[in-house]
Amino acid sequence: MNSLDRLLRPKSIAVLGAGWALNVIEQCAKMGFKGPVWPVHPTKAEIGGLKAYPSLSDLPEPPDATFIGVNRFATIDVVGELAAMGAGGAICFASGWTEAGEPELQQKLIAAAGDMPILGPNCYGVINYLDGALLWPDQHGGVPVEKGVALVSQSSNIVINMGMQQRGLPVAYVACLGNAAVVGLADLAGALLDDPRVTALGLYIEGIDDAPAFAALAEKARAAGKGVVAIKSGKTELSRSAAASHTASLAGGGAASSAFLRQIGVAEVNTPSELIETLKIFHMHGPEIGTRICSLSCSGGEAGLVADLAAPYGIDFPPVPAPTHDRLFAVLGEIPTISNPLDYHTFIWGDGPKTTEVFSAMLEAYDAGLYIIDSPRPDRCDPSGYQPAFDAIVAAQKATGKISFPVASMAENFGEGRVEAMMDEGVCALLGLETALAAIKAAQTPAGTPGWRPAPALPPREAHMLSEAEGKALLAEAGVPVPRAVTAKTLAGLDVAGLTPPYALKGLGFAHKTEAGAVRLGLSSLEGQAEMPGATGYLAEEMVTGAVGEILLGLRRDPVYGVTLTLGMGGVTAEVLADTVTLVLPATEAQVLDAMRSLRLWPLLDGYRGRAKADMAAVARIAVALGQRMLADDSLEEIEINPILVKAQGAVAVDALIRKV
Repeated sequence: MNSLDRLLRPKSIAVLGAGWALNVIEQCAKMGFKGPVWPVHPTKAEIGGLKAYPSLSDLPEPPDATFIGVNRFATIDVVGELAAMGAGGAICFASGWTEAGEPELQQKLIAAAGDMPILGPNCYGVINYLDGALLWPDQHGGVPVEKGVALVSQSSNIVINMGMQQRGLPVAYVACLGNAAVVGLADLAGALLDDPRVTALGLYIEGIDDAPAFAALAEKARAAGKGVVAIKSGKTELSRSAAASHTASLAGGGAASSAFLRQIGVAEVNTPSELIETLKIFHMHGPEIGTRICSLSCSGGEAGLVADLAAPYGIDFPPVPAPTHDRLFAVLGEIPTISNPLDYHTFIWGDGPKTTEVFSAMLEAYDAGLYIIDSPRPDRCDPSGYQPAFDAIVAAQKATGKISFPVASMAENFGEGRVEAMMDEGVCALLGLETALAAIKAAQTPAGTPGWRPAPALPPREAHMLSEAEGKALLAEAGVPVPRAVTAKTLAGLDVAGLTPPYALKGLGFAHKTEAGAVRLGLSSLEGQAEMPGATGYLAEEMVTGAVGEILLGLRRDPVYGVTLTLGMGGVTAEVLADTVTLVLPATEAQVLDAMRSLRLWPLLDGYRGRAKADMAAVARIAVALGQRMLADDSLEEIEINPILVKAQGAVAVDALIRKV
């Protein structure tokens, strides 16, 4: 039995706090909770028509779940008493803990809880629509269900808003974490996924408290055929500050968090609407739908619009195979251009058999099909003429075994009742064309590598920078090619007799040598070179010739995800174009190469218009070697090479910025 079972699926509920208690009582009655609800109040004889007990010790038995709606100081005492009497768990509603600069108070709460699970503090509660158990002090938008998705959020307001959705998503649980003082994200999400009635998981995440545990959760969910989709906040400096002040969660950077979610097979979206639509797909069809997509509409405008809007999501529409072309032509004739996206015109409109044949013939050749269809508003129009098209969409899915997605180009053009009716037929209707495309792309997220876990995270710490000469010595020890070089304390002390010109002359002691004027390139000799103000020493090295491309490679400790690897075009190009890719280590050479292929400027490295191909496999070898070195040496805080000069054969690190503890 999971330690959260009694709290999430209680047989009995206790509530404290007069006003909040009344709300919880009313919501449990409204949802048909079958167990006893026990108000606890020192002076009131009844609350909400139920007998009130003067103290917890007067209850008939230890409650499975308790909603604590009293102030933060009293909350600590209540939690301690509940733990001592063997209660199943509690919701700690009050705010004013670590998020308000009172970490000592939160530590007292943790100590009082002992082995008893609590959600919060600073937490709205949990709703169980499967069993009608609501430890929830407010209105909500859900209804009883037999199965559905779970929504978990570190922000109460965000999940309250999502719970009011009118998109036809069946919701089994709504749960808030608050400050996650005792029960963390992976623990709560895992306990919800353990319920066989839960079909998928949607998350609003401000900070991940245990990345390896969360990776294990994602792998377990995928093995059970349950998709996980998340919104991860904290991608900008402003939102990271907001997250810290709101729940005191540690938020990783946007690139690192997105890389982590991608590597563990969790779909990431940007908006609550996208999250809900993705959950609808997961609820109906499970995780990782296919990538071969077709689109059908009765308008050339709609066909063009879907193609345009799909492009930023990386969704393309493979050409129509010849047998499918012939089958469609037999029904549509020569006027419509048979293509993907398909504008089938209106010749077949209202003809059920012909519409079914066209819809089925097209879908047969693909993994899933979008059927763009905006039903007339029923309050002013008669939508009955659209029924043959809706029936044909359902029939196409049943005939082919492929996925049909009826899509309203605008969300309001497809009522919740129709969504639910189609869901009863096994068909997932999506609302809003752009939102639907984002959801389809998210639902294609592949599973993570089985058994992959990030390295343990280390707390932020002070580190010192190695000189470039020291840094390159470390790179050479790790097997990374570096230029032949000499160093000296003074410019006059440099002896380049053993080096082959042209030379690169660099001043040591600068984090950014170019900005400090401490780099001189293409020198045939060092005679007449002036001193570099501020230099603590000098480095002269052979210049690398024959480079095909320049790559930036950066490894850094991350306080959440362990160690991250970032790759992009060298110099300032990566910064100006924001054309970089990030991975969380460990990663293989194949994974590094695959990630680099997603760079927008990858064609310049891969023989674009007759250019020589860069040996990017050599870059991948460098990345993996340095990653392994960093994972094995906790004293290394950061390694940056900008650039690695990549040749047609081989690659050389010509600059190094390394920080160690």
